[in-house]
Amino acid sequence: MDGNKRRRRLAAGILFFIYFIVLFYFLFFSEELGRTYSERTYHYNLVPFKEIGRFIRYRERLGMKAVLLNIFGNVAAFVPFGVYLPVYFRRCQRFLWAVFFSFELSLAVELLQLVFKVGSFDVDDLLLNTLGGMLGFLVFVCWKRMVRTWERQPDGGGSSGEGKKEL
Repeated sequence: MDGNKRRRRLAAGILFFIYFIVLFYFLFFSEELGRTYSERTYHYNLVPFKEIGRFIRYRERLGMKAVLLNIFGNVAAFVPFGVYLPVYFRRCQRFLWAVFFSFELSLAVELLQLVFKVGSFDVDDLLLNTLGGMLGFLVFVCWKRMVRTWERQPDGGGSSGEGKKEL
């Protein structure tokens, strides 16, 4: 493995680790997201689209911040996972693997929230988080295609073999 590739892989690994720390902070400890410990009871939803529908139906009463945070926040939280996963793990450069691991991480998070009574276990969060991982994977694919296109251009270093970025 050449030095540049090793440095890129190390940087991706560090960013991936930082992403996990930030993600777990917001999912388990952030008081801004209602992670208080005064009422530690089990909350769960096993009916697909129930909470999404509730947030949309009562958006005026709940406020747009709550709606956007719940629906788009769950998607956005897992987009970086979908991007970093195929960069750092070669096997995950296949769509189904990226979707599987996005779902698996989301399931682990939801189960931890249920067990430790922080937040709630919500099947809608599983769907939204997995969708975020899928969108992140699509960002990775688009980025990879842009890099390959750039490499093929004469001024991008593609013809001489210099400056190529290996993913």
